[in-house]
Amino acid sequence: MSTLLFALLILAFLTGSRLFAVMIFLCAIGALLSTRSFDAEFGGFMSEFLKMGTGDAATIFSTIPLFIYAGYLMAVSKTAERLVRFSNALLGWVPGGLGIVTILACAIYTTFTGASGVTIVALGSLLMPSLIKSKYPERFSLGLVTGTGSVGLLFPPALPLFIFGTVLGLQQELTKKWMAQNPEWEWATERFIWAGIVPGLVLVGSLSIVVIAIAVIKKVPRHRFDLPELGRSFVIALPELALPFLIIGALAAGLGDIAQIASLTVMYLLIVEMAVYRDVKPMDLWHITKESMALIGAIFIIVFASNAVTNYLVTADVPKMLVAWTRDHIGSREAFLLALNCLLILVGMMMDIFSAILIVLPLIAPIAYEYGVNPYHLGVIFLLNLEIGYLSPPVGLNLFISSFKFRKPVTEVVYSVLPFIGTMLVALMIVTYIPALTVVPPPKPRGTMDGLVRMVKASVDAVSNVKEITLPDGTIKKQMECNEITDPFERDNCLLLFSEVTACRKKPAEEAKACEEKLIKEYVGADDDDTGDFGGDEDEDDGGFEAEGEDG
Repeated sequence: MSTLLFALLILAFLTGSRLFAVMIFLCAIGALLSTRSFDAEFGGFMSEFLKMGTGDAATIFSTIPLFIYAGYLMAVSKTAERLVRFSNALLGWVPGGLGIVTILACAIYTTFTGASGVTIVALGSLLMPSLIKSKYPERFSLGLVTGTGSVGLLFPPALPLFIFGTVLGLQQELTKKWMAQNPEWEWATERFIWAGIVPGLVLVGSLSIVVIAIAVIKKVPRHRFDLPELGRSFVIALPELALPFLIIGALAAGLGDIAQIASLTVMYLLIVEMAVYRDVKPMDLWHITKESMALIGAIFIIVFASNAVTNYLVTADVPKMLVAWTRDHIGSREAFLLALNCLLILVGMMMDIFSAILIVLPLIAPIAYEYGVNPYHLGVIFLLNLEIGYLSPPVGLNLFISSFKFRKPVTEVVYSVLPFIGTMLVALMIVTYIPALTVVPPPKPRGTMDGLVRMVKASVDAVSNVKEITLPDGTIKKQMECNEITDPFERDNCLLLFSEVTACRKKPAEEAKACEEKLIKEYVGADDDDTGDFGGDEDEDDGGFEAEGEDG
């Protein structure tokens, strides 16, 4: 029976059934094969939907339709023409200037549209004829436009950054483990959107070096620098050129949460495109809204279904089995990262970036944790690999989009992008094995209590004379045992107890005893509630409290 069900699942996937339907079918199979009733198991998977509409996840999710709508507004306007004109006036006079313009224009455009296919379609008709007219080889021009179509997915506010951050953030138990391993790895989507800036610049820089080299070798003529044209094109494009910097500045200054800034971005673009440039008419808004909402609905229903699948996979211990298999066959962190790159390029070749994040990330993340990979570094590697996967033959998505757009055979497109794939692989290796390039802002302080705990932790060894405390059940707790607790909050709480008991001992005898009894009783009660590392079936009687220290 189970074999038949899985065969039907594979058949549904291969015949092009909707991805969310395949996911829900998988959950239903898992519920049928469970030892519990179907209603109880399948209902548990589906109940995960409700958790995604509340709390931090809801805030992040609200940004997705807003940035998608902003991207559609830019796609239907003449943003691409204005960006290309300004970039060409700024850089057209340097060696390979128009090629660098192509890279930068694609990077900026992809940042807002979030889909590399849209970038190729929107910018290709502008850039391809200009490159050929400027004496760039036709095959090189084809490869450049195709190869840079996915550049920009690492820069904020690119949509994949928010999708990845949300999906990983939903795995709260795993992110807590990462934080326990290193407090600086505390996960927050607001921090992750900055992680790809330096790696993205490495990628853009690497591609620019190749373009400059080809331009010098082929002796591509340069444009004369025209200062008046630069000024005119800058003024015309300024409202749209300023938008990325306004968004990044608002996020950096903490002027609002991501959802608020995304809302302001849409309002800004509506005013600019409708009132300033007048590219978008009021009657166009219905078509823009319909098209963008269709994409938003598709993404959301896949997100919800994938969360149910993740719940099923965790219940079935699939991540644990993958971790065990990986440990048996891959012996080092470096080898794991290399294997991860190969796997993700294949995934990016076969799936779109959103589906890849939603399906593959929950399986990969636990393994990355076991090898001590920084989650922010993992995110950058993940997205950069998927960018390369868009170009990877034989079935990379951008290859077919470019073939259709420019009416070229797919084989010719493949040959044209090979130099750019090689360059992107070099950038990938640099980013993979130099984690310091993944830079994120420090975590936000959580409140005054955390600050107090950190101060106590820093000074406890210097001020605490109490080394042992006797709990109500007669258990002896030693101060050195606190350092063995893996959870940082529990460890700090344990050290804080010894510091406060020391302070109690400085009071008069009767007052000191009552103070110590109260502190220990409160600690034992909290320990019972949190199922911490110390304490067991403590009695709550008031007697039998003792504190022993070096000073007797």
